[in-house]
Amino acid sequence: MAKNKTILYALSTCSHCKSTKKLLSECNVEYDYIQVDDLEGEERKAILADIRELNPRCSFPTIKINETIIVGYKEKQIKEALGIKDES
Repeated sequence: MAKNKTILYALSTCSHCKSTKKLLSECNVEYDYIQVDDLEGEERKAILADIRELNPRCSFPTIKINETIIVGYKEKQIKEALGIKDES
């Protein structure tokens, strides 16, 4: 399987973010995890600007898999973007 560059932008209080994190871990996907509500000052502003470029509504979770952007917990789309066959 080809290596995917995956970034998960999330909030610590978001149940959909937690589900997405769990799914990525269960699928043994290496990913960068950015918990936005833990950031402060300029770092937080910069990350929010990055998210708005990917997802103008700036909602969570925002997942970037290679060049594919997925907003929300969408298991089927996430697996498709990762090249994982859905057995269900």
